[in-house]
Amino acid sequence: MTFQDFDFGDSLLDGLDAMGYSQPTPIQAQAIPIILDNKDLIACAQTGTGKTAAYLLPILDKITQLPDDQRHLNTLILSPTRELAIQIDQQIEGLAYFTGVSSIPVYGGGDGPAWNQQRKALAGGCDVVVATPGRLIALLQMGEINFGKLQHLILDEADRMLDMGFFDDIIKIIGQLPAKRQTMLFSATMPPKIRKLANTILQHPEQISIAVSKPAEGVLQQVYMVYDTQKVRLLKHILKNGDFGSVIVFVSTKDMVKKLDEELRRNRLVCKAFHSDLDQKEREEIMREFKNKNIPILIGTDILSRGIDVEGISLVVNFNAPHDAEDYVHRIGRTARAERTGTAITFINDKDQRKFAAIEELIGAEIPKLAIPPELGEAPVYNPAAKPKTDDSKRRPAGKSRPKRR
Repeated sequence: MTFQDFDFGDSLLDGLDAMGYSQPTPIQAQAIPIILDNKDLIACAQTGTGKTAAYLLPILDKITQLPDDQRHLNTLILSPTRELAIQIDQQIEGLAYFTGVSSIPVYGGGDGPAWNQQRKALAGGCDVVVATPGRLIALLQMGEINFGKLQHLILDEADRMLDMGFFDDIIKIIGQLPAKRQTMLFSATMPPKIRKLANTILQHPEQISIAVSKPAEGVLQQVYMVYDTQKVRLLKHILKNGDFGSVIVFVSTKDMVKKLDEELRRNRLVCKAFHSDLDQKEREEIMREFKNKNIPILIGTDILSRGIDVEGISLVVNFNAPHDAEDYVHRIGRTARAERTGTAITFINDKDQRKFAAIEELIGAEIPKLAIPPELGEAPVYNPAAKPKTDDSKRRPAGKSRPKRR
């Protein structure tokens, strides 16, 4: 099958050709005919499967078929993060280059000029709005957007939006939309809360599920058992001795991102911390430098697991164990994209063993446990059934007792 089989207009096919796309991915092959047939859709697909183009291509094609007097604000795409909203808008720009379809990303975190720019673009009219829920509600309350003739609603990364507490915002936004519309919900997972949302906003939807909770085949997955006090030294050893071009290091908190960034810089490793304390311009500049390979190492929290689309990432390091299988899949899905290969390394301390064993069970694979370098000392033994032990470096010296309570 090729994209020619969908009978897209010539202008859209020209955009696909210019971007080097010829054959649809499985999610695209299944979703595009359903969307072209104007049916509601629930699609469950992991990161890196091409789901963004799966909904953009049929929507763009339908917009290009409209007479000029029927062109209006046609499609709303809701996204959990500004990074993903920008990424989706950039993909629209590439695919729609020859079509004349216009779009605008609407997100918070910018300065006053950015806010005014979004308002003016909306007032001037555009075909597609890509928005984060919070900023969109603010614009709706000011009467800046008229959704009276909207035809398509798309919820991208729906599970992440609900995890971030956007359920009420989504319902509030949908209350401002025409009841007669085509709605598509794309999610990496399908927990009960997603089913509840789908039942509320979709009408007799078709359903697609592609490779749920399975890492990409091209990812070499590895695990190191390590105490927390050994993690930084192990990471420096891996980065200095491995041949990795672009690296993402995932840590659990914003403060840890900053501390690890300082530690790696002291060891003359070129890296950047990516976190919510940076303003929008700083974040965009860091991402641009990382995509251009000027920054080899990016350190961040889980916002990076779904908010960027960068090809050629050769290594992903989970400095802290992910909370669940879906987080694990999304993190390591940053590498081995577009049928490439990559390496994903996870540090597991004694307390995270049971959690990681559950992840292995859910993804249906046992990940090899590698020995840390001898100079780092002894490491925990992988035994998820055992009670966690205390890091030797944190134990009280011999002869010292716990102070008595008074």
